[in-house]
Amino acid sequence: MTDIRRPQETPAVKSAVETLNPTRVKLTVEVPFDELKPSLDRAYKTIGSQVQVPGFRKGHVPPRIIDQRVGRGAVIEEAVSEALPQFYAQAVEQGELRPLGQPKVDVTEVPDPSGSGELKFTAEVDVRPEITLPELDGIELTVDDVVVTDEDVDQQVQSLRERFGTLKTVERPAAADDFVTLDLRAEIDGEEIDSVKGINYQVGSGTMLAGIDEALTDLSAGETTTFVAPLAGGDRAGQDAQITVTVQSVKVRELPELDDDFAQLASEFDSLDELRGNLHEQAGLMKKYEQGIQAREKLLEHLTAAVEVPVPEGLIAEEVHRHLENESRLEDDEHRAEVETEARKAFGTQLLLDSIAEKEEVSVNQQELIEYLVATSRQYGMDPNEFARSVDEAGQVPAMVQEVARRKALAAVLSRASVKDVSGNVIDLNELIDDEDAPVEGEAVELPVPSGPATADPSALPSFPAMGFEPDDEA
Repeated sequence: MTDIRRPQETPAVKSAVETLNPTRVKLTVEVPFDELKPSLDRAYKTIGSQVQVPGFRKGHVPPRIIDQRVGRGAVIEEAVSEALPQFYAQAVEQGELRPLGQPKVDVTEVPDPSGSGELKFTAEVDVRPEITLPELDGIELTVDDVVVTDEDVDQQVQSLRERFGTLKTVERPAAADDFVTLDLRAEIDGEEIDSVKGINYQVGSGTMLAGIDEALTDLSAGETTTFVAPLAGGDRAGQDAQITVTVQSVKVRELPELDDDFAQLASEFDSLDELRGNLHEQAGLMKKYEQGIQAREKLLEHLTAAVEVPVPEGLIAEEVHRHLENESRLEDDEHRAEVETEARKAFGTQLLLDSIAEKEEVSVNQQELIEYLVATSRQYGMDPNEFARSVDEAGQVPAMVQEVARRKALAAVLSRASVKDVSGNVIDLNELIDDEDAPVEGEAVELPVPSGPATADPSALPSFPAMGFEPDDEA
């Protein structure tokens, strides 16, 4: 496809845009020599500060001497390299383009040493495609009924009992649900990659390394064993390591008796029946929040099914390669296909929500950004201030702002949707959306997004422990 747009001009720089496909364009740019003159002057200063000429102080070598020593052509080459980003940015602005990645630039002509001629170059770049959005008002969604069962209340009671339980050391091998204190060390080819001492872990929780639950079962305090597992983070993420685990202690959690005394210990209620009644109400409220979560998920499904969003092939290829390289699985074709499918879906979702945010004229204020950074820092197990500094130093703040805008855009459409439960009752989600503590706005659905140019890049954030575990405060 070679749809040529009408060339656009400023008083000096000329540019034309050729659409190669819905997500990629080719810019052709022409720059008169006069526009290159400021960069040429800076090039003389740059080169003059690098060369030493007898009789002249460093940085004070006249242009004619530099021409004699290094050649006028070298100066022009330096000026072109310095000026290209500026003229590319002008061409992007003239073409009203929204690039999604770095351009592939080809300089086709430079002025000759005498100063005649023009600078000409082409730049191919992925751009955000034009997306035709469906009707966003009154989208009909159906969610599950709110049904609170005795099992729901029992789970709440059990969670409360576990919160008030106590850990007791036992002299026996570890079993499922036991709490153990561990020392861990990871090695690859005899080289220590990471180690940690005195961390707490519940056997069977599956929150640490693959294979550790099997390794710990039947292991008593003071005993050591080894197993092989892929590292979960750091520079060697995805690589198999020899893991040595030593058990320091084995503990079991003793739960309080389920009676009125427990109700008084764990709540402001005098009886167990009153406590269960309150937990029933809380479970009902959580079910309503879950309706909001489900509505948000179904809204996203509706929007992505209604719109076909073209995605930039180059960026998808880069993301897939980066993902597989981090996992050391570049030769795994089956996994490559899975990653590519997820990357396409995620990138398409991002582009769709960006378009909705633009149509809805969504803006993000400082407080909203701070709240999102704080919530995200918890996912990384980092101090919010430390996380914010890391994001800023990595240049990821704009990507974070963009993600908040996407979430707000989806929430805005959800607030105007027509939501009913299976029984036909109208569900008013606005109360949940407006409630700062409700999961609909802040935690309703974690959108699957690739760490490519359109979003925050986890590789640009701080590295985390190679073995990917955090101490369990409960133990």
